[in-house]
Amino acid sequence: MSSRDNAIRSFLAKTKWSTAEVCNLAGDASARRYKRLKLGSGETAVLMDAPTEGGNSTEQFTKIATFLTNKGLSAPEIFLSDHAKGLLLIEDLGDDLFARVIPAGTAKEGPLYLAAADVLTVLHQHRPPNGLQCMDAPTLAEMIEPVFSWYISGADLPWEQAWTAFHQTILPIFETYFDTSDVMVLRDYHAENLLWLPSRQNEACVGLLDFQDALLGHRAYDLVSLLQDARRDVPIEIEDRTKAHFVQSSSLDPENFDVAYALLGAQRNLRIIGVFARLCMHYGKPNYVDLIPRVYNLAMRNLKHPALQEPAKILTNTLPAPTPDLLKKLKAKCATLPTP
Repeated sequence: MSSRDNAIRSFLAKTKWSTAEVCNLAGDASARRYKRLKLGSGETAVLMDAPTEGGNSTEQFTKIATFLTNKGLSAPEIFLSDHAKGLLLIEDLGDDLFARVIPAGTAKEGPLYLAAADVLTVLHQHRPPNGLQCMDAPTLAEMIEPVFSWYISGADLPWEQAWTAFHQTILPIFETYFDTSDVMVLRDYHAENLLWLPSRQNEACVGLLDFQDALLGHRAYDLVSLLQDARRDVPIEIEDRTKAHFVQSSSLDPENFDVAYALLGAQRNLRIIGVFARLCMHYGKPNYVDLIPRVYNLAMRNLKHPALQEPAKILTNTLPAPTPDLLKKLKAKCATLPTP
């Protein structure tokens, strides 16, 4: 038995969960792992195993979860914690992820996305907790760098000068349109982190997962994450309808929001291309490469906005399309690059 197993056994030793049946749950791109604990009575809970040496913070997860539940939203309740060891025992919100119930026909796609947008509207009505880092204009611009240092570099193309030129062009656009970052941004707000809880009322019908990296940011960020999903195709009519619903519900100016939405769509999707390339070439996770074409197409669509004309010109000559040959090249470098 490993030292980690011993730590988990000690964590649960004085609880009713010490003899529970254990099964692994799907993880994510991080070092966090999840296990479902089940008692003979049928009662369940989830163990979050987040080793602190991996940069995880169960304390931050607890802080954000508590904030969300206090606002009437459905984050998991925290039953037990050991932040020093990176262990949490949390409420089990079930398996009905949006990404599962929509293909199964269990729930209709359009209403689920509207419900998820309503969660954001409610969230943005509350002052965020203290201590969140700010995703301001310089941060947003800098976060795009991995598409150059990992994806373009991974294609064996020069990238340093292109990144410098792109950064100098995109930063003033962010500074123009993002003078305030005043709402909590959950960051990974998409169909594989949202649970359908139809027995709960109003905005509580959407279960929330993977929010420990929350920041202060722009209110369009999570909506882009939701509607321009790296892992599944959201029909354009649902994207447009949900976006319009959010703008109206939040009493926003449609024209200004449209610019912010396109800018954050380009920012987020360009960054993800680089992150997925890094997950393959550095961390040895080649399956993420298969998602790059969808994300590339989303980025290109956003870059057609008139406000992004200049940075789009730079990428025309420097950002290669994810052809089968290029994706094969990235996968051939799987787990071979410690640094860009």
